[in-house]
Amino acid sequence: MQEQLQKLEVELREVTKNKEKLRKNLLELIEYTHMLRVTRTFVKRNVEFEPSYEEFPSLENECLLDYSCMQRLGAKLGFVSGLIQQGKVEAFEKMLWRVCKGYTIVTYAELDESLEDPETGEVIKWYVFLISFWGEQIGQKVKKICDCYHCHVYPYPNTAEERKEIQEGLSTRIQDLYTVLHKTEDYLRQVLCKAAESVYSHAVQVRKMKAIYHTLNMCSFDVTNKCLIAEVWCPEADLHELRRALEEGSRESGAAMPSFMNTIPTKETPPTLIRTNRFTEGFQNIVDAYGVGSYREVNPALFTIVTFPFLFAVMFGDFGHGFVMFLFALLLVLNEDHPRLTQSQEIMRMFFNGRYILLLMGLFSVYTGLIYNDCFSKSVNLFGSGWNVSAMYSTSHTAEEHGNMVLWNDSIVRHSRVLQLDPSVPGVFRGPYPFGIDPIWNLATNRLTFLNSFKMKMSVILGIIHMTFGVILGIFNHLHFRKKFNVYLVSVPELLFMLCIFGYLIFMIIYKWLAYSAATSREAPSILIDFINMFLFPASEASGLYPGQSGYTLVRRDSEEEVSLLGNQDIEEGSNQVEARCREMTCEEFNFGEILMTQAIHSIEYCLGCISNTASYLRLWALSLAHAQLSDVLWAMLMRVGLRVDTTFGVLLLFLVIAVFAVLTIFILLIMEGLSAFLHAIRLHWVEFQNKFYVGAGTKFVPFSFSLLSSKFSNDDSVV
Repeated sequence: MQEQLQKLEVELREVTKNKEKLRKNLLELIEYTHMLRVTRTFVKRNVEFEPSYEEFPSLENECLLDYSCMQRLGAKLGFVSGLIQQGKVEAFEKMLWRVCKGYTIVTYAELDESLEDPETGEVIKWYVFLISFWGEQIGQKVKKICDCYHCHVYPYPNTAEERKEIQEGLSTRIQDLYTVLHKTEDYLRQVLCKAAESVYSHAVQVRKMKAIYHTLNMCSFDVTNKCLIAEVWCPEADLHELRRALEEGSRESGAAMPSFMNTIPTKETPPTLIRTNRFTEGFQNIVDAYGVGSYREVNPALFTIVTFPFLFAVMFGDFGHGFVMFLFALLLVLNEDHPRLTQSQEIMRMFFNGRYILLLMGLFSVYTGLIYNDCFSKSVNLFGSGWNVSAMYSTSHTAEEHGNMVLWNDSIVRHSRVLQLDPSVPGVFRGPYPFGIDPIWNLATNRLTFLNSFKMKMSVILGIIHMTFGVILGIFNHLHFRKKFNVYLVSVPELLFMLCIFGYLIFMIIYKWLAYSAATSREAPSILIDFINMFLFPASEASGLYPGQSGYTLVRRDSEEEVSLLGNQDIEEGSNQVEARCREMTCEEFNFGEILMTQAIHSIEYCLGCISNTASYLRLWALSLAHAQLSDVLWAMLMRVGLRVDTTFGVLLLFLVIAVFAVLTIFILLIMEGLSAFLHAIRLHWVEFQNKFYVGAGTKFVPFSFSLLSSKFSNDDSVV
């Protein structure tokens, strides 16, 4: 490859050098042609003119600078012609006058077109000049001044026949030079195209060789300086493949000493290698953006595959929007091997890399949309409503039931703007909807109040379950790293705190759902008030959810339980004094005060964090409400107006309304709202879930691979 490149370089240099010479000659000939054309009008000399001889001419009758006068004095008339740049004309003329003392006649005219400078290649305006002088000394001065001002001087013909002959020769040479230049450029283009075909392969080869030598430079020599020793990290599952590769390399290279491998025991923390495929790569990137996991630490990416799209769908729950997102992601998945997608622009490539995440987010959004019974802000009646309106009429009940229940009659139906369905009336509520929320709530005036209560409690339940699962995963980390004391002194207290307070809150929510019916719903206490009274007013006489419910009580300082606990603690401290002294002697780095402060800060942070994290999960309710309301507003402002038009051009207007509705749905509800829900789902996983067990302080295992080098080259090439 080096010989080919050197040969190509020499050939390109020669061709380029010859091309520049030909181009320079062509420009000079073009300038000469323009100069002859312009100077033809400057001087009109009569070739047949022969002056009469006088020994002493009269100075009063003719000037000293007259041609006949200078000829009688023995001076020789000469001409200097050429081209000068436009900005130097004035200074050039002044210099000639001062140096030659007026013994020159300068005539100049501007060229109509700009010409390219043969030396610099710039396209500038030029002036053609013709200098007439007498005497060789003045001619030498004129030539030096022309050189000083970088004038392009060309020979001036003495006769008209010579001028004509020179112009014919110039035109012939210019045509020949154009032909030679075209052939030279064609040949140069062929050479460059041939070289361009191998540029990518040569660049990849150079990068590979550079990477190999860079890796070899990190190796060390053995004692005999005949072998290289490399200390590398290798996955245990690939040790067999590594041995086989070393044997094949030694055999194919014909090395006198075969390569071999030994495992070295070390106390250093190995890097983290997590094998992924096309499906799991996107979810692993979400976790790695928070931090690369430590070696053998629990990887949350496995659980993120389910929890991330589910929490996104809770905030984005809409059957129609989720189905559109699912179809878009499915299209990307089915065409994932298409080269136009893999080499697309940055935004499209971002969607392509997260195609499986979008696929699951759309699928889960379809599920939660069916739960919410929300499709483009409208409910779908698939199984029939569980509410019966006809049962509210007084004619369907006995006279005894009329006094206990508020029923309808024809007068109430006609004159009331709002009618209330009472589920305590027999036959009104026939049972829950088979799947999701009953579609009749889409017509109710208190629909928003009902959905707010439902989604708020659902968000709290999902958040507490999610955080509790994170604390449980932390137990597996402690068990694997053999930190059993952390299980009993950290994880178990955290789990007890979580379950005794927030787990009890879930119990209260579910118990209230099951214990109170429509008939006793007015007697049901407020869970929020009971939960606050449980801490602030534990001795309150207010009725709770169930008999015997009471708040938390603090142990008094002079109670018998505390005295007994302190006594047991003194006994344990006295019995463990010898053991503590031994530990101080064997482990001098142990600092009890530092650990005490760290654990105290951690305890306070965890307790306050549980409260704030639980409140943070209310974003599931808030974003779900915002998405539903935005969808409802968009339907009311566009589709409802378009469907109500009843004119001749109503169909055409409806097509326009549907198009605008589709565009706004995609850009506002799918892209903007989807991005908002995506970011909030990431926050819930990073802050509320992963901080319960995941440290993310490891180092990612990046093996030596040529594929990474080639992809990096292609990215740089695309940018250029």
